[in-house]
Order: sequence, then structure tokens, then C-alpha cells
Amino acid sequence: MLELVFANLRVRPFRTLISVIGVALGVVLVVLFTSLAQGMTNDMAKRAANWKAEIVFTRPGGMDATSANTAVNMGYVARLLEIEGVAATVPVIRNMSPDSKSRWGLRQIDGVDWAPFAEMNEMKLVAGRAASANDEIIIDEREAEQNNLKVGDKFDIFGEKKIVGIFSPPSGARIKLSLAGMQDALQTDKVTYILVKIKSGYDAPAVAAKINEVLPGNKINLTSDLVTDAQDRIPGLNTFLRVLVGLGAFVSTIFVLLSMYTTITERRKEIGILKSLGASKTFIVQTIEGEAFMIGILGVVLGGGASVIAAFAIGKQFGLDFEFSVGWIAVAIGIAILGSLAGALYPAMQAAALDPVEVMVNE
Repeated sequence: MLELVFANLRVRPFRTLISVIGVALGVVLVVLFTSLAQGMTNDMAKRAANWKAEIVFTRPGGMDATSANTAVNMGYVARLLEIEGVAATVPVIRNMSPDSKSRWGLRQIDGVDWAPFAEMNEMKLVAGRAASANDEIIIDEREAEQNNLKVGDKFDIFGEKKIVGIFSPPSGARIKLSLAGMQDALQTDKVTYILVKIKSGYDAPAVAAKINEVLPGNKINLTSDLVTDAQDRIPGLNTFLRVLVGLGAFVSTIFVLLSMYTTITERRKEIGILKSLGASKTFIVQTIEGEAFMIGILGVVLGGGASVIAAFAIGKQFGLDFEFSVGWIAVAIGIAILGSLAGALYPAMQAAALDPVEVMVNE
């Protein structure tokens, strides 16, 4: 039967190729976009992990993955320092604004006093100096590399700013103004959140609970939680991934269904001869499903290769992060093979039900 399967695939190479491409497209949809989503969320998690502060103090709704507001009064900076276990506090403004030049269409900027922020998070300037004037900014090494920027260049953000320093490692936003400069640009005297560093020997959850007790009605996040659930913090991302999986399954199934249905129509005479020679319905179904299985395997190989090449090319050209997940790759393989088998099932049943006498008379 295996020889018959390969022979049928070779007889119509163009139709086989189209089917394989259809299945490969479903694989690419799942693998490429899920790896991009994972790369994006992991990049966010890594930058959040570079915060050495254990607690992020903000207001309910004060910050999420795609927006932020300045709702935290600066008075909380001193009040937090009075709580047992708190070693240091650093207020930060985070601004999210549309930017067509940014990779995600959004530009994130932090407003922060560099000295205490850098000391708390063990960061350093690798070039230049910290931003002090309202028309100065500093950027991280990756921002500088991707956009070919250096100290002394101009950057258009809240008007023209001058790059005066480059910092490492990346932490939070890749672009930072001074806190005063950001407050002046946004016309506010408040901040988005306050980073809280606890004293050695104290338990972060216990200190967070104490803060919540002393200052109720606010939102207290553990930095470790921000790292572990980064993907859940992007609104609609999981729904988007589920839609992609469904779309990949639909594409694979429909391509194979149409291909096999057309093939069965063209091969009625061959199927009639096989049945007249004693081929059972099971044999016919197994033969056609075998063809679909091979199409699924070839689609996985082609789609996997195309995904790797596309991820490398896009990453190199646009600086996007792709991280392939074994779980999502397994899902893509399952979709390709099961979708192919499901798509071929109806044509296979139709072929098995053909009457050999009627076929021979009409064909």
C-alpha cells in the first residue's frame, strides 16, 4: 500500500505541491506568530527581571502592557520609606504613546531620576552621562544598536531631545528622561508607579502585605509576578494565539479536503478498477488517508523550514525577537497532520462508497 501512496503522490506532483504548501502555511501561521509573541513577552519579562526592586507600588489600573497613567501621588515615596522592611523607593513615570516607527506601533518611555534608579537596579552608563535637563534622554544599548544611534544624536520624542547617555542592562523602557523632564512634558506632579526595595532579611510578600495594610486601596505587585505572567498582561494575546491555531487548522484541513476531493473525482476509474480487483473499503480509505498523512508530513517539514528562515530574516532586518516553543511546535505538527487526515476523510469515504460496476460503465 505504501508504494501505491507514493505513486499517487508522484502522478500529480503539482497538486501534491499545492496541498503541501497549504499545510505548510498553517504550520507557518502557528509557529512564526507564536514564536514572535513568546519572544516579545519574554523580552518584556527579561527587562522587568532587571528590576532589583522586589515590589512595584501603583494605583489600580495604573499600568498594564499597553497603557499607563500618572495616578500615584509623590507623597507615597516618603510614606513607603516609613514602613518596616522598606529600604529604598524610586518613583517612575511610564508613558505609552503611538509611534509608527516603533516595532509594535507603541513607544514606551520612562521618566526617572537616574542615580537612585541605577543604584537600586545595579545599572550603569556605558557611554555619556545621565539626563538632567528636560531636553535630554538616555537610551539602552539595544535601542542604540537597532537605530544606529550614539551620544550626541537627536531624538524626536516630546519634541527634539538630545541623547546624552547609553545604559546597560536594559530595564523597563529603552528610553529614559529625567523624572522632572517627564513631569514637565506631561504637565503632572504625579508618577505611574514606585519601585520598592526591601531590606535584607525581610520577606517580600510579608512587606507587600504590610504596605497594603498601611496604605490600603493601592495596587502592590511583586516584581517576580510581573516576570512570570508577562504573556497574560498583554490584552488579547492569548485569544489571538488561539485564533491563530484555529486558523492554521482550518487552512490545513481545507487545502487537503479540496485537493483530495478533486483527486478522487479524477481517479474514479482507478478506484473502480481497484475495487473490481477486490480492494476493500478499508484499503481505499487507508490509501487516501496515507496520501494525506504524507502531505501533512511534507507540510510540516516545509512549514518548519520556512518559519526558521522567515524568523531569521525578519529578526535580522527589523530586530524582532523570535523564541520557538517546543509546545507550540508540537501543536503545529498536530494541526498539520490531523488537519490533513481530517480533510481527506470525507473524500476517502466517498471513494470507498463508489460502485465499481457503475464506474466501469460510465468511465
